[in-house]
Amino acid sequence: MGYDAGEFGTAGYDFYMQKLLIPGVFIASLLLSGCGSVDKIPFVYRIDVQQGNVITQEMVDQLKPGMSRRQVKFTLGSPLITDTFHQDRWDYVYRITPGEGEVTEQRITVIFKDDALVSISGDFRPNPQPALAATSKPSTTVVVPYQERKPRGILTRFWQWMGFGKDDV
Repeated sequence: MGYDAGEFGTAGYDFYMQKLLIPGVFIASLLLSGCGSVDKIPFVYRIDVQQGNVITQEMVDQLKPGMSRRQVKFTLGSPLITDTFHQDRWDYVYRITPGEGEVTEQRITVIFKDDALVSISGDFRPNPQPALAATSKPSTTVVVPYQERKPRGILTRFWQWMGFGKDDV
């Protein structure tokens, strides 16, 4: 049933390989074209991809006009984009691509003049009255009830007798 070189010669071998090659290439192209739609296969885990600097409203509220570049870098972190042609402009971008769902992007642009913060633009605006924002947050107090100590076990007492543990445990 296999190929016999004596029966067909080399011309028969080429014909036999063409018969296998054309359907093989066709089947391989069909299988590989399915790789482009992997994101639509159900039950496949997709990771969340986070890029850039995480920016929160609390961080932006700490920014004040006149802050130095160093203070802004301490508050927001290193900028994602520093333009060599516009060195007084720093761009902070945060983008999250969830495994399932829509892509969200947050941007902030900080402008300096003479090494002092002049303006902030983007998705976040500084709160004009941060003192009011801080007082509006509810505080949580947790009361932990007193618990009596359990008597020490024999291994703990032996360990402390050897000099390896704390005596006040």
